[in-house]
Amino acid sequence: MTRDTPSEITVEDLMIPSDTPGIDLHIRNKRPAGMREFSPERSIVLMHGATYSSGTLFDVPVGGYSFMDWLARRGYDVHAVDIRGTGGSTRPPEMDRPPEENPPLGRTETGVRDFTTAVDFVLRRRGLARTNIVAMSWGGSVAGAYTSRNNAKVAKLALVAPQWLNPGKARIDPGGTLGAYRRIQVLQGKARWLEGAPEGKRDGLIPEGWFDTWATAALATDSEGRVQSPPTMRASTGPILDTREYWSIGRPFYDPGAIAVPVLLVHAEWDLDVPLAVAQDYFTHLTGAPYRRWVEIGEGTHMVLMEKNRLQAFRAVGDFLDETYAPEG
Repeated sequence: MTRDTPSEITVEDLMIPSDTPGIDLHIRNKRPAGMREFSPERSIVLMHGATYSSGTLFDVPVGGYSFMDWLARRGYDVHAVDIRGTGGSTRPPEMDRPPEENPPLGRTETGVRDFTTAVDFVLRRRGLARTNIVAMSWGGSVAGAYTSRNNAKVAKLALVAPQWLNPGKARIDPGGTLGAYRRIQVLQGKARWLEGAPEGKRDGLIPEGWFDTWATAALATDSEGRVQSPPTMRASTGPILDTREYWSIGRPFYDPGAIAVPVLLVHAEWDLDVPLAVAQDYFTHLTGAPYRRWVEIGEGTHMVLMEKNRLQAFRAVGDFLDETYAPEG
């Protein structure tokens, strides 16, 4: 489906086959209306985190526009990917059964496979050899692993609060035996979202109405869960199992040193999921990048892209991608 918005952005919602029969992947594309020429430098593929879809993280129009809108208005051809079981992509049949009947779904390696399928589709669609990648949180694990294996297909890599080694039980981990998926009571999530901010700074960190708009968008991705009382959204637990088996015990899922493209790391000071020391340690491991940059956002949490200071993060990403970079050879 293709449509133009009043802000002169063309929007397409696409479904493409994954590498598994019966599983299709949702990709949303936003670009300047009338854009006819495409280049690696003006192309972006977005990858979401462990819980919420790309649409929920990157395309909720709070304050009049979303991150995808902002990037498209800056002249980028932006594709946002949902891995299987997330957002508009097909939910595996196991998600229609009680969670305890199956093991965790959506492991990181599955995410890498789906992301690979999506990037290859975008490159074929636009006739490109490379694209920029922007990813958040667990999506940083997917995008980081992908880039470390496919440097030739990546122009630049921008990561917002990427997952990295963090000993001990992760905040996302509920403990106990994990089923195939978990149910998120989205409307009750505001307190957890703001937990890392000082009490006196929590009011106003999320501008009035933004949380409700975001929560409504998140619940809209799961027609089965939103009719429950209270409404819920299903999310795969594979990323949590991988956190237990890799990041929480000091075992990297991939080697950041194998990333050989320019890298931007964006981090916010009140992020409890990726604390400052964790982000710093990750940054020091990007030894193969031709250049790397860290931008720290004051007064922000793990969800800084949906908070009052989001434009600082947007501009950090936009400025990084705008810079001319010509790889040797």
